[in-house]
This record gives sequence, C-alpha cells and structure tokens, in this order.
Amino acid sequence: MQKLSVEAQARELLAQAASAPGGRAAQTVVGGHERILRQTVIALTSDSALSEHSNPGEGTVYVLRGRVRLTAGNQTWEGRDGDLLIIPDSLHSLLALEDSAVLLTVAKQL
Repeated sequence: MQKLSVEAQARELLAQAASAPGGRAAQTVVGGHERILRQTVIALTSDSALSEHSNPGEGTVYVLRGRVRLTAGNQTWEGRDGDLLIIPDSLHSLLALEDSAVLLTVAKQL
C-alpha cells in the first residue's frame, strides 16, 4: 500500500505553476496512460486554462483549492474548495478563476 498527501502535492505544484510559462503544472499520482484509472493533480495560476479537449473516458474534477470554471459548449459550472465537477462527455475546457489546484480522475474507456 502507498500513501500520498494530495494537499502537499498541490502546494508543490502551485509553486511550480507560479514560475511556469503557461501558469500550470501537473503530476499523475495514480495510474497512467497504461492503466484504466488515472488521477492527476493539476495546478493552475489565475486565468490559466486547459484549452478545449475531449475525454479519454469518464472523469471528474475535485477542487482541492481555489476556484475553477469548467465549460462545455454553452454550459459552465464553477467549482471551489471541496466541489466535485463531473466532466461531460463532450469537448470541454477548464479555467482557473484564481490560483487553483484540482484532482483530475479519469477512467479510460476500453
């Protein structure tokens, strides 16, 4: 069994994102491209975004800290500390409304 502090990972990645050209940093903490389940901590500085993209499978975004906006088509959902956003099965993007860290969970389709 392994144990990981997602909060500590979020703090480290927010520090990295602050000095990164795109204002973001990420680290996969569970799984990976070869696994069905993948969990990634993503840090975004205010106004940084993950541009529109499609889903590799079912997914959620758990907001660890900050405030984000998930957009799919003409629909938007805002999330803040402790909120769980269910990613729609369509093109979507994620914008940080303030410095934020999220836990992205994806279960890839087989």
